[in-house]
Amino acid sequence: MRSKKEILQAFLLILPSIIAVAVFVYGFIGWSIRVSLSAWKGLLPDYTWVGLKNYVTLLTTDARFQVDIRNTVIFTLIFVVGSLLLGLALAILLDQGLRGENAFRSIFLFPMAISYIVTGVVWRWLMNPAMGSRLSGLNLLFDSIGLDFLINRWYTTPQWGIAAIAIPAIWQMSGYTMALYLAGLRGIPDELREAARVDGASEGQIYRRIVLPMLSPVTLSAMIILGHMSLKVFDLIISVAGKQLPLDVPAIYMWQTTFDGYFYGRGAAIGILLLLSVAVLIIPYIVYTLRSEAQL
Repeated sequence: MRSKKEILQAFLLILPSIIAVAVFVYGFIGWSIRVSLSAWKGLLPDYTWVGLKNYVTLLTTDARFQVDIRNTVIFTLIFVVGSLLLGLALAILLDQGLRGENAFRSIFLFPMAISYIVTGVVWRWLMNPAMGSRLSGLNLLFDSIGLDFLINRWYTTPQWGIAAIAIPAIWQMSGYTMALYLAGLRGIPDELREAARVDGASEGQIYRRIVLPMLSPVTLSAMIILGHMSLKVFDLIISVAGKQLPLDVPAIYMWQTTFDGYFYGRGAAIGILLLLSVAVLIIPYIVYTLRSEAQL
């Protein structure tokens, strides 16, 4: 049993962190909620109570926010599915005992060490939408190797330009997904695969019936991590294409509404909606993880 003195010392040790989190996280969240329920528009604070008016406007009559939701859904689906599939494929490839595995693993993980700003700057050139004699980047590569049908305007494509923005995000995060899947693959006992081979199962059946089902916890974790990142995407879009309405997402709308338009009430409402969307994704996963650990 620890003495009261040791418990007090431990509490005093973490007290500064508790205070910092209480003030700079939960305190500011509470303040943002209060601002979101006000009519504050302009540089001078205006805490006139308007209730849920800002939220109702965003969710019902704000056409721009509807575009933001659509773009977020498209980006999230392509980004999450693409990262999972590419990461799984790379993990399976490395799990075959290739020579130089460490080097390949480092190469695949390297993009994760780069910020989204740097990634965006590089891919802005790679996805240059210029046509005709000004082809560059991927379009020039496609033209050089005879794949002209793949040449397109990338992020400037009407309606589906946001899908192109998911490509650099997949490039950056697929290595991280690969690392998660590779750890999961290495945790599967070889005896299970050998027993399945003895029973006459093909390699495809082994992966479909044994490996992939056992990787479902890894898939869930990766989906949660990638999903919450996609909901908050901001810097990648700004660095690739700047502020364009067809590529607008809630984070960009929040920035422009708050700091360009000085409509702090509505900007805070967008921020709280973003927080709730992330919480809806994260909290059930945390509860599931805690319950799974308690049953062990």
